[in-house]
Amino acid sequence: MGQSLIKHTPESQLRHPRQLFKQMLVDLLASRELAWQLLIRDLRAQYRQSLLGFTWAFLPPIVTAAGMVMAKQSQVISIGATDLPYPAYVMFSMALWQTFVESLNGPVIAVTQAKQMLAKINFPREAIIISQIGQVFFNFSIKLILIIGLFIWFRIPITPSIIVAPVALIHLIFLGTAIGLLIAPFGTLYQDLSKGLTLATGFWLFLTPVIFPVPSREGLFGTLVNLNPVTPLLVTTRELATTGIISNPQGFWIASGLAIIGLLLVWIVYRLAMPFVIERMSA
Repeated sequence: MGQSLIKHTPESQLRHPRQLFKQMLVDLLASRELAWQLLIRDLRAQYRQSLLGFTWAFLPPIVTAAGMVMAKQSQVISIGATDLPYPAYVMFSMALWQTFVESLNGPVIAVTQAKQMLAKINFPREAIIISQIGQVFFNFSIKLILIIGLFIWFRIPITPSIIVAPVALIHLIFLGTAIGLLIAPFGTLYQDLSKGLTLATGFWLFLTPVIFPVPSREGLFGTLVNLNPVTPLLVTTRELATTGIISNPQGFWIASGLAIIGLLLVWIVYRLAMPFVIERMSA
């Protein structure tokens, strides 16, 4: 992998879609080895520079659940009935939400941190994105320890549907990655976009049934929660892993289609935009 010049042609790659998709597939396959090296490097750096290490995978769900349980017991807030014991409901949901946020932030962080490498070396840009997706799955594997503990402590029965729960989880990660990949080129040029993204995900959390059950569609809040594409993906993942009863299969498939098709379209946008972003960074 050596230094090379990036050439731009006035003709858009979209004029030759077959050639574009072929090159996308070639670059995706060619990026595997580099993606693996970046994944190992980033994981080592992530946990070597952290005092609490793997504990950070557990703390947000546990702290959130503790705060919400105390608020509920003190009748500060009123929470409707949940399919699981409330502490398990919040911790499980927070683990899924945290995974979604990591998949959303991953591309933005990856492209921003790789600015110098992108400007100096020509390599498949997909490598840094695949590396980030790998980190998301690795971090979730750590969260599985907490989830298994919830099943044991609260005696949650295991249903056959738990086998297909990872499929819904993958769709949730695809959705987050698609949104993050769309923002990534702009986040490289404008650093305040990352700060805005933090504010947006904080607000987004309260529009997702993480600390409360799915509300009815009545009223503005209920409508926004049900229109939120994260809602059916997160809820279905939780339901497949626990009760085995999917409450909104239609919403799940619509959100899944949005995530998969959106990721493909955003991947094209990412490929077309990155040469111009790199050129601007190098100027």
